[in-house]
Amino acid sequence: MKYLFLDKLAQNFSELLNDKEEYNVIIEVGNELDKKTFTAHSVILRYRSSYFNEELKNTVPDVNNIIKTITIQNISAEVFEIILKYIYYGIIDTENIDTKIIYKLMIAAYELKLKELSVKLESHLLEFKASWLKTHFSFVYHSIFINNINSKFKNLKRFCNDIIVKYPKLIFESTEFTSLHESALVSILKRDDLQMKESEIWDYLIKWGTAQNPTLPEKLEEWSAENFTTLKTTLQQCLPLIRYFHISNLDAMDKIKPYKKILDKQLWDDLKQHLILPDRPVLSIILPPRVQILQELPPRINIAPEQPVRINFQEKPRVNKLFSTIINEGHAAMISSWIDYIPTSYSLINNPYEFQLILRGSENGFAPRTFWNICHGHDNTIVICKVKESGEIIGGFNPLAWDKKKVGDMKTNKSFIFSFKDGNIYNSILSRIKDANSGNAVHCYFNKDEIGPRFGKAEFMLRSCKFDFTKDSLNMCKKAKFYEKSLRAKANAFSITDYEVFKVIRKI
Repeated sequence: MKYLFLDKLAQNFSELLNDKEEYNVIIEVGNELDKKTFTAHSVILRYRSSYFNEELKNTVPDVNNIIKTITIQNISAEVFEIILKYIYYGIIDTENIDTKIIYKLMIAAYELKLKELSVKLESHLLEFKASWLKTHFSFVYHSIFINNINSKFKNLKRFCNDIIVKYPKLIFESTEFTSLHESALVSILKRDDLQMKESEIWDYLIKWGTAQNPTLPEKLEEWSAENFTTLKTTLQQCLPLIRYFHISNLDAMDKIKPYKKILDKQLWDDLKQHLILPDRPVLSIILPPRVQILQELPPRINIAPEQPVRINFQEKPRVNKLFSTIINEGHAAMISSWIDYIPTSYSLINNPYEFQLILRGSENGFAPRTFWNICHGHDNTIVICKVKESGEIIGGFNPLAWDKKKVGDMKTNKSFIFSFKDGNIYNSILSRIKDANSGNAVHCYFNKDEIGPRFGKAEFMLRSCKFDFTKDSLNMCKKAKFYEKSLRAKANAFSITDYEVFKVIRKI
């Protein structure tokens, strides 16, 4: 039988932390205005934190070869004192700690490579402090970008993304909005599902840009050419992300025109033409409108502070079922315009095509043979896949019928392949077949157990010798030979998370 005396052990280690006789590490924490010195023992620090293990290896001891001094400037003394106690006796009491300090503890734990603690605090914040995260949303979103931790705290990132979609004004109307880091603002503007009018997004962008330049005159009529240039330079990463051609004529004249000098001349000329002759092609890139998502919001939940209720914030809110797990309506509208050789993307309300799902790997299976059995005989199909490593969406359009009985190439001048880098619509590559007579537009391969859909001589191909497109990285997207443009600079294989095949049907 095992007897655990953890309370006594924790007490002894707490006494060791306060022992000022046999320490061999000094840790200076904070900046010049808030600096505090802590003492510790290298043997405990090394085994509790890989961060301190590395620091101690690279730190030269004092003249007596005993004491090593470590400096930490980006963590406050208040936060570090709590962390040091956790390192010694493994206890964090959140009951008597301010929520903002808990949040800073989570960040500091991540930086000090205390993974167990950082994960636990993330879970605590999401389960018990969701209202605080919403109230201080700008601070939270800003900090995860500043500290470059958005890829580490995945549940917190998901929580933030859901908030941006459902309640974007929590961040745009926050008093902290104008201090938002540029990279965070860019990530928001890139979202195709941002639930706001485009003219409102423009207003907030101008507000943010002028706040970064407090010397600009308050009255716009007093601005010089140099003032407009200053604002244009500040917003250079953001301006291309506005969906100008989906702003009403009235808002374009009232809101965009006064700031036309910060736009490229071609864009402003095209926008003016679009306001008068909306069906005439323009030279500027027309981004698709943002997708409006109908959502069923979960009921409001009141949590008594003295009896916390555990809520699973990892579950996504119930929404209307999407037609695809990879693309959205905006992607579909752009692909439809490519089918019809339209120079600008269809809007969501005038897309003449319906995308009818034929196959989804995550539901039907990822074996090459499955593709041929299900898609045999279907023409006018779109094949899309999502790259596991990068989130890139790669796809191809085949106007001809897939034929599992055929071996060899098929000729067509209407086939094309495409890519959405990072999955974003604004960053797309379209590559059409070069020569229909070459007979290399689409390929039906004799080995149905290894090769799935194939465009050209493997310009885009799904392949697996393990009978599962997700289990190896033989899928290929390489430099174009039979298509106009290369989707990738070099031939390189990749693995996928999912793939789908749609039959494209013109609406009646």
